[in-house]
Order: sequence, then structure tokens, then C-alpha cells
Amino acid sequence: MKDYSEKELERLIRLSDPDELWDIYDAEGHKTGRVQRRGDPFRKGDKHLCVHIWIRNSRGEYLLTKRAPEKSMAGLWESTGGSALLGEDSLTAALREVREETGLRLDPNAGRLLFQFSGGHYLCDTWLFEREIDLDEIVLRPGETCGKRLADADTIRALNNAGAFFAFEDLERVLAWGQE
Repeated sequence: MKDYSEKELERLIRLSDPDELWDIYDAEGHKTGRVQRRGDPFRKGDKHLCVHIWIRNSRGEYLLTKRAPEKSMAGLWESTGGSALLGEDSLTAALREVREETGLRLDPNAGRLLFQFSGGHYLCDTWLFEREIDLDEIVLRPGETCGKRLADADTIRALNNAGAFFAFEDLERVLAWGQE
């Protein structure tokens, strides 16, 4: 796991565009040794790694951000997520995405990989980090995020039912984690 300097983070942020490069995985989750440029067509069976990161405080509230007007599905609330860049493992991608989209630095030891799911041309690792959150710490990124809030599971369900939450296939699985 690498701790990125501010200069490296800015470089990575600039790469979050059509010049972004991804490792290609097969259906079983093994790297193929090939590289894919974001936006280029995939070969049959090719996948890239993405991450969803849920950050939960001790009161059971999750950090949500609102998608910026310039993004697809603008205005929807979501957990942090994105694609792993070339050479990144899942944890490194998760830490970078959170840093890019919220300004937070997460302790890698405070997170756990909950599960992986697959669809289309992606393998998606879902992470849960336990962390106290002060919304004043959150730095919104123009072009990425335009709102921030803490929400409990019932509020997230209500947002989802109202069509105001970015579709997430295993929402109930995440919200139930550790609540047994």
C-alpha cells in the first residue's frame, strides 16, 4: 500500500479521464497482463477492477457524497467508488478514491474487504471502513462531488427507494454488515 503525496494525488486525479489506464482481469479475477484505456471497448470476457468504499461511524451512519452536475447520474447520493488504476491493488485503489473524492485519509487497518461481485466488464470489491467523520473534514471535488452528508441505514434505504441513490447491487448486504 502506498501513501500518495499531494503531487502524486494531483497527477492521479488528472489521469481520471479518458487517458486513465486499467489492468485487465479475466473472469476469475486474474490479471491478464494486458492494459485497457478507459473508454476503449473491452474484449469478450475482459474485466477491470473497481472499488466501492463505505465509511461508517460509531453511530452507524455512513458518509455519502452527491454526484456533481457534470457527471453521469448527476445529483444522486452515493458511497465513494471508482476504478483501480494501472498497477493498483484493491486496497490502494480504495484509499486513493476516498482521498480524491473526499480529502479523507483512511487507516488501511480500519477497513475490511466485505465481498467482491462481478458484472459486465468489472470486478467490484466492496470495502467497509470504520471511522469517525466530521463533515467539515470533507473536501468536495469540483466535477466529482457537490454535497456531503451522514446517513443511517434507513435514510439510505429511503434515498434508494426514492431514486435519489446511485444504484448499488448489494446495498442490503452492506447495510446489514456488522448489524446482526
